[in-house]
Amino acid sequence: MPTISGHLNKMVTQLNAETGSNIQYQMSLDDHRVDLNPLLGKTIKMHYVGEIHCSHCGRKTNKSFSQGYCYPCFKKLPQCDLCIMSPEKCHFHLGTCRDEQWGEDFCMQDHFVYLANSSALKVGITRGTQIPTRWCDQGATQGLPIFRVRNRLLSGLVETLFKQTLADKTNWRAMLKGEADSVDLTCIRDELYQQYEQGLQQIELEHGPGAITHLPDSEVVELKYPVLEYPTKVSSLNFDKTPEVEGKLMGIKGQYLLLDCGVINLRKFSSYHIEFTY
Repeated sequence: MPTISGHLNKMVTQLNAETGSNIQYQMSLDDHRVDLNPLLGKTIKMHYVGEIHCSHCGRKTNKSFSQGYCYPCFKKLPQCDLCIMSPEKCHFHLGTCRDEQWGEDFCMQDHFVYLANSSALKVGITRGTQIPTRWCDQGATQGLPIFRVRNRLLSGLVETLFKQTLADKTNWRAMLKGEADSVDLTCIRDELYQQYEQGLQQIELEHGPGAITHLPDSEVVELKYPVLEYPTKVSSLNFDKTPEVEGKLMGIKGQYLLLDCGVINLRKFSSYHIEFTY
């Protein structure tokens, strides 16, 4: 069985043009890539060698912050700021962004507000370049962009408006137990347009014409995950507690590997030095 070694990144995903909505996964360790779909039903082993190196500066760290950073980088980098998790708190316009160029490149760009069906119906935001990757990472089986907005702050304001009705988080345990029931996202979108028309108009009034663009012609994207069998009981694995994880790969969904001995969120352990045997 071949073994590769490197620092763990989130799994690489892509929709296979030949098979429609089937998602293809790759394990990512530094510059190494391993196709995971062909390994379904086979035994794999992951060994954490006990080292974590910051994904930004390479510094050795005893703990990973914000999925792969050392503490100094966590405190200074814009991608680790509070507004990344709470886009409605974006403070670029106040001149207090941790890195103005980074803000220009990542936050002051068009964003999309979307509906997704993961463990249940949810609302979310992402940059246009991250569709459908964002849905794959969340384990969503359906996704639909409903608005395009001018920047990250606006996406957060619209998302906050819709959170009065919809969740903005995925219940990962429910997501890993099976497929969510299919829902009519276009019908729900139209209902939300009407329900929050006044709130959307107020945001446009405060931020100017063209701040929000409705996307009534967007089509629902269906996503299928490579899963042989879902677990009846979700048992979470952790490299900090169990440095060596070995089991039969039963499926992949979101950023989770589903093994016959438990599930593990690989994104959570970004920057961990792992030996992967397959």
